[in-house]
Amino acid sequence: MVDDGRVLADVVELLVCPLCGADLTLKEASLRCPAGHTFDLAKQGYANLLPGNAKPGTADTAEMVAARADFLGTGTFASLADALAERVGVALGGGGAVLDAGAGTGYYLGRVLDRSPGSVGLALDISKFAARRAARAHPRIGAAVADLWRPLPVRGDAVGAILNVFAPRNAAEFHRVLRPGGLLHVVTPSSRHLGTLVSELGLLSVDEEKTDRVDATLGGRFRLESRESLETEATLGHEEIATLVGMGPSAHHVPADELARRIAKLPDRTAVPLSFVLSAFRA
Repeated sequence: MVDDGRVLADVVELLVCPLCGADLTLKEASLRCPAGHTFDLAKQGYANLLPGNAKPGTADTAEMVAARADFLGTGTFASLADALAERVGVALGGGGAVLDAGAGTGYYLGRVLDRSPGSVGLALDISKFAARRAARAHPRIGAAVADLWRPLPVRGDAVGAILNVFAPRNAAEFHRVLRPGGLLHVVTPSSRHLGTLVSELGLLSVDEEKTDRVDATLGGRFRLESRESLETEATLGHEEIATLVGMGPSAHHVPADELARRIAKLPDRTAVPLSFVLSAFRA
């Protein structure tokens, strides 16, 4: 069993019961509210806070999460992680809680906490396979399975910053849990991301109006504070490209055998553009 006190004690004060909204407390190996609702901790260190009628839907599979962990472990996205960690660290001023909404493996949240030694992190993801990895990504991360489209199991005005990296955006809930004046840090790919790999492999594309749609989604509750693009390039072999595709939504879109056939037609090493938009919104 995990040391449940170590895993969630630092973030339990941020959590509320997903069924009744009451505060949760950590007792033995479970989270409990005054009404008696109980949520056991998994042996991997995370709590499942999905209501009983919630469905995981298109949650990342074990294979997708493993691919993401492998690819991020190569450092190919390190420049993005560092840029995000610097911006969040400056905004936090060295302390406060950080919510990673759609945290995946906890890679980006871990980098943020490395730069912010006075902060703790709460990683939420609808994939239990992602939550398993996020729970162990950093000593100051607590992880839970939760649906971003439902009321978040988080107290109002509880966090000083929110990370939202390639994940759904629930403007109303983000606004509720973010303390007044806090920043929501959103990372999206631009239409230049992955370049010709998109057409050559039949991947899902990013349309030119994605940034405008993000602004429209958040505009009623947030105002844009800053925005910048991060452009870089990675030279990848066939296996790395397969891992890159396998960790994203195109893993659901192209059958594995067909993807392998298309990748085999690429040069042994391919220069792949990586293009991100980093936006900060003030609550």
